[in-house]
Amino acid sequence: MEIPRLITILGPTAVGKTRLAALLANALDGEIISADSRQVYRGMTVGTGKDLDDYVVEGKNIPFHLIDVANPDEEYNVFRFKQMFIETASEILKRNRPLIMCGGTGLYLDSILRNYDFVDAPKNPQLRKELEKQTDEELAAFLTSVKKVHNKTDLLIRERLLRAIEIYDFQSKSESSTNQIHVADSRVFGVMLPRDQVRERIAVRLNSRIEEGMSDEVRSLLDSGVSVDRLLAFGLEYRYVTLHLLGRLSMDEMQEKLCTAIQQFAKRQMSWFRRMERLGVKIEWIDGTLSQESRLLVILEKLKNKKSP
Repeated sequence: MEIPRLITILGPTAVGKTRLAALLANALDGEIISADSRQVYRGMTVGTGKDLDDYVVEGKNIPFHLIDVANPDEEYNVFRFKQMFIETASEILKRNRPLIMCGGTGLYLDSILRNYDFVDAPKNPQLRKELEKQTDEELAAFLTSVKKVHNKTDLLIRERLLRAIEIYDFQSKSESSTNQIHVADSRVFGVMLPRDQVRERIAVRLNSRIEEGMSDEVRSLLDSGVSVDRLLAFGLEYRYVTLHLLGRLSMDEMQEKLCTAIQQFAKRQMSWFRRMERLGVKIEWIDGTLSQESRLLVILEKLKNKKSP
């Protein structure tokens, strides 16, 4: 797929990426594709911080995509994200509108910006039958011995282990690639804040989410049939609130441990972005202490240059 121009807004949690992307989309008359591994799920609004009001600029609803596209109990991974990204980008380009990708999930962003090579691997019942007798530890050891594992949750859940091995087996026997992207002009802007300010924003936003009914949201997911194990696997808000609802953590313990976990998550996000830079992705960092309007002006000025510096 040929993409004439892709503008990306990325950064760790709580730095204001979504609002900045919406302001940029409004200025350019563009549309936004979300690159967030949890905002794809329906019914997970408060805990994932969808903040849909951020997409309203000057009374105008900015078009956004790949939010609320899967049920919490179904599998969604980077392969499916890239497929849906291509389908969505194609429709946006048919409308002759600028394409803006925004998010903080490094794996999803990286799959587009460095054009991960995927194949559409079919189910392999015979292979699965052969793997049945192996323990999770044996499967994980085999997978890590034959490929670099980008998503560590592939090593923690048996079904994901089996699927990852199934995909590897198919790839090793096939030369056919699908969903390849060529971006003629890629501009990547990252929002950076001092670490202490990120921590402060995380704490403030967590308090706000608790007040907005994050516990009620998790309870509703449990009542709808989403399993405890599934919610624990989502991590962060859904893991710690579930533990609280199960009586394993007090409210104070939940809030303290969750705040620390989100801060650690933000550090991992920055580590991933630095890794992307080392692997050749040019990120133009924007001072997060500026107002949103000032950040927008900086980006618009940079976009006047045809090529990134």
